[in-house]
Amino acid sequence: MTARNRIRSLISKAFSTAVLVALMSGQAGLAQAGAREQAKRIHDRIAGVPPSASVLDNMASDIASGNALDAAFRATDDPAFYTVTLKNFAAPWTNEAMSRFVPLNDYIATVIGLVRDEQDFRKVLYDDVLYIGADSLGLPAYSRSNNDHYEAMETTGVDLSDKDKLIASTQSAWNGLPASATAGVITSRASARAFFSAGTNRAMFRFTLLNHMCSDLEQVADVSLPPDRIRQDVSRSPGGDSRVFLNNCVGCHSGMDPMTQAFAYYNFEYNPDSDPDGELGQLVYNAIGETDPETGSRVQAKYHINAATFEQGYVTPDDSWDNYWRQGANRRLGWDLSLPGAGSGAKSLGQEFAYSDAFAQCQVKKVFENVCLRPPSNSADRAQVSRMATSFASQGYNLKQVFAESAVYCMGE
Repeated sequence: MTARNRIRSLISKAFSTAVLVALMSGQAGLAQAGAREQAKRIHDRIAGVPPSASVLDNMASDIASGNALDAAFRATDDPAFYTVTLKNFAAPWTNEAMSRFVPLNDYIATVIGLVRDEQDFRKVLYDDVLYIGADSLGLPAYSRSNNDHYEAMETTGVDLSDKDKLIASTQSAWNGLPASATAGVITSRASARAFFSAGTNRAMFRFTLLNHMCSDLEQVADVSLPPDRIRQDVSRSPGGDSRVFLNNCVGCHSGMDPMTQAFAYYNFEYNPDSDPDGELGQLVYNAIGETDPETGSRVQAKYHINAATFEQGYVTPDDSWDNYWRQGANRRLGWDLSLPGAGSGAKSLGQEFAYSDAFAQCQVKKVFENVCLRPPSNSADRAQVSRMATSFASQGYNLKQVFAESAVYCMGE
C-alpha cells in the first residue's frame, strides 16, 4: 500500500466515523439507509450514472465495513465522473452566460485533468498547465485559433479518465505564451475568448472572482479604499453627480482596477465582421520588446480607451498590480500573509487568489452543492463545509477528495 493510500485509508475511517456520529446524533439529518442504497446514491451523485453490479457490491462492502470514503473514491473511477460531472461542473466558468451547454474546451479539460490527477487545485489559477488529447487519438492538433481539438475529443467519446488519452502538458508549449505569462485557466484560450475579448479586461477579473472566490463585485465593494488607481475611463461624476462615484463606483473600482492591471499585456484578437463570436480568434500577449502602436508600451490599447472621460485618472504604464483588499473589509477573504500582496502579471495575481481562504471555501461549497444537489442549508451543513475546507487544505488541495467527502455526507439523503 502506498503512502497516499495509507493516508486515504486512515482519513476514510475517520471520516466515516464522523458521519456515523452525526447520523446517530441526528445533527446531519441523514435518513437511515442500507449499505447498497447508500452506495448507489454515492455513485449516482458522483458519476451521474448507476454503478455496475460488481462496483455496487464493492462499494456496499466498503460502507458496511466503515470505509464509506473508499466507496466514494471507487465512484470517481467511473469515466462518467470526468466526461459528465466534471465537464458540467466547470463549463459555466468558461462563458459570461455561465451556461453548461458549451463544447469541451481547454479550460474545462484542464480542470478535469487537475481533479483526475489529484493535483494541487490552486494551480488552476497560476500554473503553466494544459491538458490535451494524446497524439495517438488522431485528433486535430491543438490550435491557438480554434477549438477543434477539444470538440473532436468530445464527439469521439474520448475517455477523459484515461491518463494515456487526456495528458498533462504546458501552455507555453502550445499557445505561444512564455511560461512566466501563463496563469492556469486564466490564460486558456476559452477563458481569453470569453473574458479578454473587447472590453477593458475587467471581465476577466470579475469572472475569476465570481467563479473561484464565490463573490461578485457588489459583495466585495469597499468605498473606504483610495481611488488613485482607477483608470481614466471611469467618470468621477456620473450623470453630473460626484456622489454616485464616491458612494458607488469607487467601491468596486478602487480594488478592481489595481488588480486588473495584471492583465495589461493580454488581449483576444478576432475579426468582429467575419467572426462576430470570436470562434477563430486567439489570445495575444505583448512580450518583452513588443509594443502596442497606440500606447507606445507593452500595455494593450484597451487600457487607454475613453481617456477623455476623466483625463486626470490613472494611466496604466505596465502590468504591476496591488491588492488593496488586503486592507479594509475584504481582509475577510483570508489573504495569504506569506505572499507580498503585489506583483506583476497574471501568474502572481492568480496565485494571490488561489492561496486565499476564500478560494478554498469556494471550491468546497461548489462541490457540496453539485454533489448534494442543494446549498449548505443548516448548521450541520455549514460545519461539514468547514471541515471539508480544512481537509481540502490538509490533503494538498485535492478536489477529488472533496467530491468523495461530500458524497459520503449526503449518502443517506
